[in-house]
Amino acid sequence: MKKTFIFLFITLLCASCSMTEPSNFDGAYENGIFNETSTPISGDRFEEYQDNPFIETSENPVSTFSIDADGASYAYARMCVKNGGLPSPNAVRIEEFINYFNFNYPEPQEGEALAINAEVGDCPWNDAHKLIRLGLKGKSIAKEDLPKANYVFLIDVSGSMDMQNKLGLIKEGMIMLVGELNPNDRISIITYSGTVERVLESTKVAQSEQIISAIMQLDASGGTAGGAALEMAYAEALEHFIEDGNNRIILGTDGDFNLGVTSTDELLEIVSEQADKGIYLTACGVGTGNWNDEMMEKISNRGNGTYYYIDSSDELVKIFIHDRSYLQAVANDTKCQISFDSTMVKRYRLIGYENRVMSNEDFEDDKKDAGEIGAGQSITALYEIEPTEQWQTNATCATFECRYKTKLNTNSCNLSLPINQWVGQQSEDLNFCAGIAAYGMLLRGSEYMGTSSYKMATNLIKDASTYDPHGYRKELVELIQKAEKISNK
Repeated sequence: MKKTFIFLFITLLCASCSMTEPSNFDGAYENGIFNETSTPISGDRFEEYQDNPFIETSENPVSTFSIDADGASYAYARMCVKNGGLPSPNAVRIEEFINYFNFNYPEPQEGEALAINAEVGDCPWNDAHKLIRLGLKGKSIAKEDLPKANYVFLIDVSGSMDMQNKLGLIKEGMIMLVGELNPNDRISIITYSGTVERVLESTKVAQSEQIISAIMQLDASGGTAGGAALEMAYAEALEHFIEDGNNRIILGTDGDFNLGVTSTDELLEIVSEQADKGIYLTACGVGTGNWNDEMMEKISNRGNGTYYYIDSSDELVKIFIHDRSYLQAVANDTKCQISFDSTMVKRYRLIGYENRVMSNEDFEDDKKDAGEIGAGQSITALYEIEPTEQWQTNATCATFECRYKTKLNTNSCNLSLPINQWVGQQSEDLNFCAGIAAYGMLLRGSEYMGTSSYKMATNLIKDASTYDPHGYRKELVELIQKAEKISNK
């Protein structure tokens, strides 16, 4: 009955919403005509970064990084390509392209919250090199067994949100999520524009009609006092804190905060202090034109959370229905460390994760913040390596270690796995990752892309789509083909 009720509300919301705009790519239109572009959409901001370089194993045989469970970069780039343009190179984070997709990795053993796996295979863009794929899989939890949730929806209702592909999408997503939660889960709603307001006190999902009514009444006007809103949202989450539950703020916004506390450093201070109390932050971004990607990624990282970019109703289904269990963290402060054998590996390069690289000393320091993995979620990383002349088959070329916490502010667990040179046909998982990496390097114009081509990326992904339960890999093939046509122009 609840599902039918919520479906009707979503249908009504989509059909009757008066908010309109020409396209999700709202920052690239002039006089109603789309301008194809490979430069940043006007007003959107991204952190500038350089690709990780090759490192000589003889000088530094150990590499350490924090995992990244976000998918915002891929969704933003998809929006650009679907609308006839290419994303800014700085908008492309290859690790987020890869981790947008789920992999059918083995489940953890009994008593473990995390499992790791690895393989070695050929590098398609450089015949003299090899690729190492690292895989992590968080323990799956059935919906009915998920811990109780205490969610605070923190919603930007400033004037710039007054569009169907902004506040309209956020409202639609909130209603979807209500339909997926258990009756004893709790939801409260705080909005911010020129002022901050609690429009719904913490309410059990069993009272879904009351929650949905509050969502439907949200409208947009005014400025953006996000700093004060964050403080109120955290206070609300603490007031209704559930011990051993999922206490989480879900932020929905189209960009920067421009009233009150506005600097990224000040916002990070607020988020860091509250994250230590066991409250997670999930950031959901919409729209273009004043998008502050750098700020959103940083506060979600510091807030022990994840960062999504919502470009369509289909993306809402992925986040709040297909991947809903990812909102429950099972592995906290997850760090990876790879120790290469210098007799086997001459040099190596971590593909992506540029802003997640850590010092090697941080690996065993449980006070150092790192990334979270959700229930049933897979995480993948790629290294490109140059073998030495002593490279041998069936020999260990590196050791993969992973540290994680089952709960915040506890001691970490350690997993270790030798990485062996592999003989035979490499897995679909590695081919798929290689295809995405080639695509990402092409979009970035990376100096390390070698012989990468859109055709190469397409073929690798086409041949690695046996596991594709929701059709996301098929969609990726279509996107790459469209990006190639745009690039050729």
